Amino acid sequence: MSLSRHQDPIVAIATAPGRGAVGIVRASGRDLQPLIAALIGAPLAPRQARYGAFKTAEGEAIDHGLALHFPAPHSYTGEAVLELQAHGGPVVLQLLLARCLEAGAAMGLRLAEPGEFTLRAYLNDKLDLAQAEAVADLIDASTEAAARSASRSLGGAFSKEIDALAERIVNLRMLVEATLDFPEEEIDFLEKADARGKLQRVLAQLEAVQSRARQGALLREGLRVVLAGQPNVGKSSLLNALAGAELAIVTPIAGTTRDRVSETIQIQGVPVHVTDTAGLRDDADASDDVERIGVARSWESIASADAVLFLHDLTRLNDPDYQAAEARIAQRLSQVDRSRLIQVYNKADAPQEAAAVAQAHSQGGAALMLSARTGQGLEALRQLLLERAGWQAAPEGVFIARSRHVNALGRAREHLGLAAEHAAQADAALDLFAEELRLAHQALQEITGRFSADDLLGEIFTRFCIGK
Repeated sequence: MSLSRHQDPIVAIATAPGRGAVGIVRASGRDLQPLIAALIGAPLAPRQARYGAFKTAEGEAIDHGLALHFPAPHSYTGEAVLELQAHGGPVVLQLLLARCLEAGAAMGLRLAEPGEFTLRAYLNDKLDLAQAEAVADLIDASTEAAARSASRSLGGAFSKEIDALAERIVNLRMLVEATLDFPEEEIDFLEKADARGKLQRVLAQLEAVQSRARQGALLREGLRVVLAGQPNVGKSSLLNALAGAELAIVTPIAGTTRDRVSETIQIQGVPVHVTDTAGLRDDADASDDVERIGVARSWESIASADAVLFLHDLTRLNDPDYQAAEARIAQRLSQVDRSRLIQVYNKADAPQEAAAVAQAHSQGGAALMLSARTGQGLEALRQLLLERAGWQAAPEGVFIARSRHVNALGRAREHLGLAAEHAAQADAALDLFAEELRLAHQALQEITGRFSADDLLGEIFTRFCIGK
């Protein structure tokens, strides 16, 4: 996305593709009066809906609907905005869009790029960068908790936390910079100004924001869980049980699942992306090339998962062939971080002696008994997944956040930690102390966009939908 073009007037269909009762075409620019005159044929009162015909160049009606004009700066983008609310048929909206481009050709009206309306809102100080990102997060929210958290961020809750932190760092920087101008006062500065105490309070506040941001990032991005194990141990049954629907085919025939099957569920509002994989076995045991490819993809999914559920069949633990295959899989899974690996013993509704055998065969890591058929142990599994994800905060206290926000907060925490180390030294170097404060402040400003590169803006806004 080129920021050099943000002065051009733009137009786009603002509603989702497909048929609907209402569809919206939105335009934004410095002066849209020529466009209003061409399509409506009369001036529009600010922020008042007017019903009438949307006209062709020959004066014929394309459709009848509502037109609203929002003069600058009192609009979403901060520019003049025209919204045409027509019937939601795709052909009607395309005709209306084409008419807008035709009527606005002389003024340089062009199709909007993805996210360009929100980019202009950011560039015109209607939203900061964290709020702008929350617009897309609200649209993409996959759970109610994620939507509520995105709404809080859009309303400025996250930005206020960041601004409060930045202000406290700025105040501390002012004290340090002033002291650097008067070297004779340097010795007493840390004590008289309570610089160490102020810094510790900022650190405590930052750590609290970090914790909530990690929860928000989890709400946005979710937890990637992979079901792994030998064929016919109950992976597909477990996926169906967790999802509450028959998503995967379940049969007694080994190798029924030939490729990955994924579904997103929610646990206490946290999105959990569960992937059922092809049963793991040696290439020589695979029935054909399709199954071999499926097994290879299973290992790819395991490598990128946040949590791996290694399923065991309680009814086959005494089978020598099964035990040998388990050992080979366990050997390869030993490369997976133990914090990501959860041992799950399925078919707990089998005879009790089988359950006792499972305890003896536990291969390390968390172990859990369940029955995908009866639902026994599913709630314990859900809670264990949340625990592994680090979910702690109540959804009502969380604002949506992204990985880049968490990373920026981490860098700010690192610089404040270095500043504290400098302050703790007997001959504290205030110039180094000041530099670490500056870097921490800069990291925080990246979150709200007060310090950002054009390529970062392009990366963020091009992921938006067109018309937003």
